[in-house]
Amino acid sequence: MNSRVLHLASVVLAAALGFASAASMAQSPAEVFPNKPVRIVVPFTTGGPADLHGRLMAPRLTEMWKLPVVVDNKPGAGANIGVEAVAKAAPDGHTLGIVSAAYVINPSLYTKLPFDTLKDLTGVTLIVSSAMTLVAHPSVPANSVEELIALAKAKPGQLSYASVGTGSGLHLAGEMFKTVTHTDLLHVPYKGTSPAQVDLLAGRVALMFGHLSSVLQHVKSGKLKALAVLDTRRNPALPDVPALAETVAGVEAAGMFGVITTGATPRERVQKLNADIVRVLNIPEVKERIAGMGGETLIANTPEQFDAYIRSEIRKWAKAVKDSGATAD
Repeated sequence: MNSRVLHLASVVLAAALGFASAASMAQSPAEVFPNKPVRIVVPFTTGGPADLHGRLMAPRLTEMWKLPVVVDNKPGAGANIGVEAVAKAAPDGHTLGIVSAAYVINPSLYTKLPFDTLKDLTGVTLIVSSAMTLVAHPSVPANSVEELIALAKAKPGQLSYASVGTGSGLHLAGEMFKTVTHTDLLHVPYKGTSPAQVDLLAGRVALMFGHLSSVLQHVKSGKLKALAVLDTRRNPALPDVPALAETVAGVEAAGMFGVITTGATPRERVQKLNADIVRVLNIPEVKERIAGMGGETLIANTPEQFDAYIRSEIRKWAKAVKDSGATAD
């Protein structure tokens, strides 16, 4: 092989190596994900169940990714302010949101939203299914659903119940209860779980249809009494409290908490987020904490399964919104 051929071969080899090196450098930032701090938007005030789930995951994800994972509370407008922040974030997977039943109720409750739930956002995973629970202040002279119904019929419009806002899942659960039991309860909406519970614990409102995860500690301490879980079966966290179906048929309501991200996020990143969050949910300590809050962890829920669940829940709650006549406009 003469010198000219050798020189040409060396030039070609150097160019090839240079191209491969450049390609490797260009790909490396995309291959490493996440590659900057991650924000978990909670569209509710601090202290509520959505906030608790976000703060339960954040330090474990920080440890896993070796990057800061911060919880950012953006309450307001029935959770729409926080969800809009996720919908309009850069579609790179570094902005997540913790959503609840409001996420699937609001498309029916509002005539116009600043985002399209099914197009501008995408599901990552369903974290947990949390039973809704009918609780009362200890001063309420009713210790069962039957006694409560009798009391409500004797005092129409006088028994008040708190919710986290008009059109919320907790409000609609109360409306379903009223319809099925033919009772008249006074709805008192609050801006979040914490202020609603403050007035309930003080006895300024009589009842609340709340997430078991947020009322469980107060039930166990005797500050509230649980009359029923709104399910067809009892909850392991409160095995002595009857399921509402044992007394009243037709009222089944469970809250959900899940993780979403911006709709145009590359699918491989959504899958990576799903895999890592599922790993966190499988940590024994995390599963124990969620169970202790009355939740039932749903592991191995894929993004596709969560998206299908979201679509089915939107249809289900649309009927409840229509039947209640609730509107946020």
